[in-house]
Amino acid sequence: MEDSNGRAFRQGIGLVLIVIISVVAVTFFLLFMANWLHPVLGVVVECIMTYQILAVKCLKVESMKVYQCLKNGNLEQARKAVSMIVGRDTKHLDEEGVAKAAIETVAENTSDGVIAPMLYLAVGGPVLGFLYKAVNTMDSMIGYKNEKYLYFGRSAAKLDDFVNFFPARISACLMITASFLAGRQFSGKGAWTIYKRDRKKHTSPNSGQTEAICAGALSIQLAGDASYFGKTVKKPHIGDAVRGVEYLPYTESLLAFLL
Repeated sequence: MEDSNGRAFRQGIGLVLIVIISVVAVTFFLLFMANWLHPVLGVVVECIMTYQILAVKCLKVESMKVYQCLKNGNLEQARKAVSMIVGRDTKHLDEEGVAKAAIETVAENTSDGVIAPMLYLAVGGPVLGFLYKAVNTMDSMIGYKNEKYLYFGRSAAKLDDFVNFFPARISACLMITASFLAGRQFSGKGAWTIYKRDRKKHTSPNSGQTEAICAGALSIQLAGDASYFGKTVKKPHIGDAVRGVEYLPYTESLLAFLL
């Protein structure tokens, strides 16, 4: 068993190295060739790459699909819509469970899909931006703590934790500030209080940063037990259930607040 686990871990490291080297090499080559052919072409290619790296519109579009399905009372379609943006099992979620899942993933991906890529783009352009996206995508695909991926995906998951450490905390600072400025429907004091208290309750060292702020700003309770690949995973709650996770009154405001 130890040999097979060790082999899976080494294979995971190999995959991470191959993906990172390939992504960096291809991105650099395309940029180099575009600039070599003509500087204007280089700018165009870099703009296209930058657009592809940032996921603001995609995150908003996919999360609003969940909102519209819930608004129309179509729970089955809402489950399908939210399954496209979360890793948990959604087949048996009720309306509150669907809304919570959507809010949690929007909160997390505000950092992973928007703030972090912007920071890496600012530091290293599309090369570093695509490197970050490659790491983040690998974590989304194989960074699970289940029997299949526990060892194989560990290196990808740990690397994702590393590259998101500072972006998650910068995102937290921005979101706390926004919660004080975004209007009465959000509680800046609650965001700060829950952030200090609950940010370390998440299994991820980074996801809890933004989820805690959303829970506090909205005065709701997030996280808790969830099902992954047919198995229930016990997780502590984040935030206080001052009000229920009612999607209709403030889902659009939440998206405006985050995006």
